[in-house]
Amino acid sequence: MANERSDLNTGMRCVKYMIFVINFMFLLTAILLVTVGSAIGTIFGDFDTFIDSHFSSPAQLLVAIGFIMMFVSIFGCVGAVRESTAMINIYGVLLALVFVLEVAAAISAFALRGQVTEMVRRTINQSMVSYNSNHYVAKSVDFMQSALECCGVESYQDWRFFLENDTFATNGTESAPLVVPDSCCQKPTFGEMCQPFEYGCLSRMEWVVSQSAALVATGATTVAFVQILGSICAFMLARTIRRTKSLRAARRWQLQQSLGIMTKPHNPSYTQMEKSEKNADEEMYLPNSPSVN
Repeated sequence: MANERSDLNTGMRCVKYMIFVINFMFLLTAILLVTVGSAIGTIFGDFDTFIDSHFSSPAQLLVAIGFIMMFVSIFGCVGAVRESTAMINIYGVLLALVFVLEVAAAISAFALRGQVTEMVRRTINQSMVSYNSNHYVAKSVDFMQSALECCGVESYQDWRFFLENDTFATNGTESAPLVVPDSCCQKPTFGEMCQPFEYGCLSRMEWVVSQSAALVATGATTVAFVQILGSICAFMLARTIRRTKSLRAARRWQLQQSLGIMTKPHNPSYTQMEKSEKNADEEMYLPNSPSVN
């Protein structure tokens, strides 16, 4: 009996430790999701002039999922400490809901990747049109060109259609001057002559946005598969806890019976007699004796 009780306690401890390990992994994953989502949100914030607002939704959803996973992990640990089957089942349901959110984030990120080229081309052209008239747009364009070391849409030649010849730095022959913003210029090598960056900003901005969306989609998909496995394990662990509690109750009942402890109240007015005993007094009637009228 003692060995069986020890085996049950050992099994319950293994279940608890397993839940703790799973929740620790989920906690690390949640921190990773928050970090990645925040980093991508910061990148999109730096280039918000060239990125439509709905492109930031998957990254924001990733951050929200990370915080939800932190709460769910703590909830699962509390349920394991209390050996609560109900809490572990709720924990599994919450993991399934987080799985649905992660799938939604992955699908939206994959869908947005197909719209990156058209969106970036449109926003860069609109920004170059407003370069002279809008100080905020001009500052954003200069930051993009300096940070990504690019110039124009396809190349620096695109600035011919947007700037006046006497407004910004020039580079080229006297018969065909080239006008570009100062942010397009590399470090001058010949006096004050501007050396524009060779690459256009379309390809580089497209790469930044596409890679960010791919990172969100890949991360959400990977974590989603781990999450659904965690949900299945949670339901299995809840069943294990329920079975272990039932075995404990059965062992306790058997122990009480072996010690002669009655679970029902005893009525002292009845006297239990063995079958082999005979009534010493025929006038004494027991509860199972036939009634005499």
